[in-house]
Amino acid sequence: MELKRTFDLLERMHLEFPKKDALVGKISGEWQYFSTEDYIKNANLLSYGLMALGYKKGDKIASVSNNRPEWNFMDMAMSQLGIVHVPVYPTISTEEYIHILKHSDSKALIVSDKLLYNKIKPLLDQIPNLQVIYSFDEIENVKHWKDILNLGKEKSDELADELIQIKNSIDESDDLSIIYTSGTTGLSKGVMLSHHNMMSNAKAASLRINLMSGDRMLSFLPLCHVYERVVNYTYQYIGLSIYYAENLGTIGDDLKRFKVNGFVTVPRVLEMIYDKIMTKGKDLEGFKKTIFFWAVNLGLEYSFNKARYNPWYKLKLAIADKLVFSKWREGVGGNIKTVISGGAALQAKLAKVFWAAGIPIQEGYGLTETSPVIAFNGIQMNDNMIGTVGPILDGVSVKIAEDGEILVKGPCVMKGYYKSPEQTAEIIDNEGWLHTGDVGQIIDNKFLKITDRKKEIFKNSAGKYIAPQVIENKFKESEIIDQLMVVGEGEKFASALISPNFNYLHFFASKHKIHYRDNVELVKKPEVLKRFQEEVNLLNKQLGQVEQIKRFRLVCEPWTAAGGELSPTLKLKRRVLYAKYEHIIREIFQYDQDEEIRAKKK
Repeated sequence: MELKRTFDLLERMHLEFPKKDALVGKISGEWQYFSTEDYIKNANLLSYGLMALGYKKGDKIASVSNNRPEWNFMDMAMSQLGIVHVPVYPTISTEEYIHILKHSDSKALIVSDKLLYNKIKPLLDQIPNLQVIYSFDEIENVKHWKDILNLGKEKSDELADELIQIKNSIDESDDLSIIYTSGTTGLSKGVMLSHHNMMSNAKAASLRINLMSGDRMLSFLPLCHVYERVVNYTYQYIGLSIYYAENLGTIGDDLKRFKVNGFVTVPRVLEMIYDKIMTKGKDLEGFKKTIFFWAVNLGLEYSFNKARYNPWYKLKLAIADKLVFSKWREGVGGNIKTVISGGAALQAKLAKVFWAAGIPIQEGYGLTETSPVIAFNGIQMNDNMIGTVGPILDGVSVKIAEDGEILVKGPCVMKGYYKSPEQTAEIIDNEGWLHTGDVGQIIDNKFLKITDRKKEIFKNSAGKYIAPQVIENKFKESEIIDQLMVVGEGEKFASALISPNFNYLHFFASKHKIHYRDNVELVKKPEVLKRFQEEVNLLNKQLGQVEQIKRFRLVCEPWTAAGGELSPTLKLKRRVLYAKYEHIIREIFQYDQDEEIRAKKK
């Protein structure tokens, strides 16, 4: 059957992939399994309920929720009626909530729990278009999603034929969702995506995934983000079972409990998994510790050609696998066929060591405005190059502009920004090319490599270009650095703010008997600064003269999405960081400015 609209997936699943565990999630403390038929039944009943409440094609309904089966029921129910789904991040500011819920013209809102309800309820007076709030969890005096479901049961007989007519009237070019994405300045913009945008991307991405009907995937990245959402549709297209992690803290337990075959992630999660493995390795003693780090170093030498054609390396890798890497795989459930990484640049060392350990990493790249996948590494050697984001997705065209910017054209490119033709014209030119803002190159006429963000590349005072992401990714390979932001636009040299790996730092302080009250005091200790200076000096040797970090300052707190320093996909929010640490950045360069002033006076 031909799939053009997202709700066409339900019929495909019914005909080709019926299963008892189509969607699995923890509800009211218990794991609940929803079959394919449960999924379809709930989506249809919710469609009837929404129809009975008067919602129609073109209306907007927003959701603020964690990942759970009910999210899918609602998403498909809206899709079948032509209602535009506006998914919203749970962790945004009050100002952003008001902006998105007003700007999107959302008539209703679905929240997942009491915490989110209490966060949004005080804002309602400022959002006159929002008529009602429903909740997935049961909250006293708040309408429940099953109220819509039960109304649908009552009205199903009289509305069944009308639902079929409405579904038949929906074209693939119709709006499916408005997803708000933050820019470098100002409030977020609403990206209008059609059924065709997302379905074309989901079907093309499915060709690169080494999975088949009956396999299980763990889902934990936010479904409100286009990345996890389109992957969610891809899973359903392939016929996979989707298990929703309870929260980010339970990922490890959930991987082992359900023995899933893969998951989609952002690099930060892989970094945390790697750091946890390294910590366990350091706790080993004697011969076991020696073997562990021998295997890790062997993994860091990994390349596809070496693993396939070098007999000596293959032999050593087989020994390392038996003694060390097999235990890594057991730690993530023992059945992983693929891990898909996106949202930010992945350190090459992580890709190498996980591939060596028999945990294949498929790195990809895309934007909300491109639904999202532009390029995606495959699972086979000739379709995967570590250090790149892979070959261009089928049906998508890419060209590199004269200034290095990546331009994209194809069925995945958004319809535009909601209520903002001016901003749409700024990003999509007259020939239909979307300007990504990313700088890159094509390697071997096949693999796309991202080098930096166009707007983030800056010049120093000598007019030399500095690409911060390249430097930041190199420094994040260090075990003592959690996050780093390069600064120095218009200055004589590059410097950096460093958020340390505080687990390491606390261990270091204990080992060297460094006494401190808190992190504020710890990051100023001479022994700590000396250790970080040694690390910076070592890493600087791998960089060009202009790229080297001449000065740095340690900050006393980790950078997180909850704290506002990182985006929901765990990328640096540079504008926020510049504002937060403006005094420290000014202090880094102040000495040289004072010297210049004194020199001029002389």
